[in-house]
Amino acid sequence: MIRVIGVDPGLRRTGYGVIETDGYRHRYRDSGQICPGQGPIPERLGKLFQELDEVLEAHAPDCAAVETSFVAANAGTALKLGQARGALISACVVRQIEVFEYSPRSMKQTITGQGGATKEQVQFMVQRLLGLAESPQADEADALGLALCHAHSRLLTPEGLAT
Repeated sequence: MIRVIGVDPGLRRTGYGVIETDGYRHRYRDSGQICPGQGPIPERLGKLFQELDEVLEAHAPDCAAVETSFVAANAGTALKLGQARGALISACVVRQIEVFEYSPRSMKQTITGQGGATKEQVQFMVQRLLGLAESPQADEADALGLALCHAHSRLLTPEGLAT
């Protein structure tokens, strides 16, 4: 079994989800949100880094699956999202956690069978795949979906889940 953390980056709200998996069986460990609040961007980025670092310390994942940036209509929004991703990826790299990146479309395709799935469809499938009593919040579901996507993607590589 390996432990995977999925991270759905956002400057206002970052979702994370931790699972253990052998590629076929998945066990939910934890999920939540990091909400850095308002204030100057550098302080918010620092809070993202610090709070994800605390989650990484608590759960000691073997690897991380992070959502790639999408092309935003607003260049400023895309830049801020990129900065948030950088802070979150840096928190993983500092702890020597290998980072894998997946597009929102590829995660949705893997989890629901449809690349254009809605947030509700992702929430439903994550709940079913992990046997959760309740549907996780949207950002947490996306993060757990990324972790599941990575677990399934690892099955397709020559080294499999041997990490």
